[in-house]
Amino acid sequence: MYCNLQVKVYAGRMDQNPSPLPPCAGLRIGDFAPDFEARSTLGPVRLSAHRGRWLVLFSHPADFTPVCTTEFVALAREAAAFEARDCALMALSVDSLFSHFAWLRMIRDRFGVEVRFPILEDPTLVIGRAFGMVSAQDNDSATVRTTFFIDPKGVIRAMTCYPANLGRSVPEMLRILDGLQAIDASGQLAPANWQPGDAMLAAPSHDLDAVFAAEDPAGWFLRDGEAQS
Repeated sequence: MYCNLQVKVYAGRMDQNPSPLPPCAGLRIGDFAPDFEARSTLGPVRLSAHRGRWLVLFSHPADFTPVCTTEFVALAREAAAFEARDCALMALSVDSLFSHFAWLRMIRDRFGVEVRFPILEDPTLVIGRAFGMVSAQDNDSATVRTTFFIDPKGVIRAMTCYPANLGRSVPEMLRILDGLQAIDASGQLAPANWQPGDAMLAAPSHDLDAVFAAEDPAGWFLRDGEAQS
């Protein structure tokens, strides 16, 4: 049976023996996302159940706050765009499950949109601390809104962190996801301001002869690649 205090967080790969994760793990890009079990608005959730597809896990400071409300309205309206990219959305905050329910009802009645991705309750901050969203000394999650882009293998591929008074850009979230998927598909690099359909960059040469033979002094490391949709 699940209750507010039975959030479980595990470290290590799930094909090995997981162990309890210490507080404030300080996760970095390239790390495996810690597994956990928790209650959500769509029932019990385990992070590793999403292996095999992309996942965007994001925190919000609190329910019934203005910036968070606009974010959830925007994300709910773009949920199909994430689904088309084979990416699930998952949110969490310290608020209780029933607070989440009341907030989602208000969003539906006020904005005419239903939030159908799970929102986790994290009343003891155990998930937030395990992911480094908050420090071991913090008593609440009201300082930041953090987003983790997790690939189908469970690896953290990108992270963003915004202050409580600045909302996320949903188009940028989709651009990050598109860029990571294009990089995986092509083995190329995504340049500044890349958008789907734009040319990518070829990986730089690791051969000294090619470096000296390049007609352009930058040609050995700054080369156009192919466009990816």
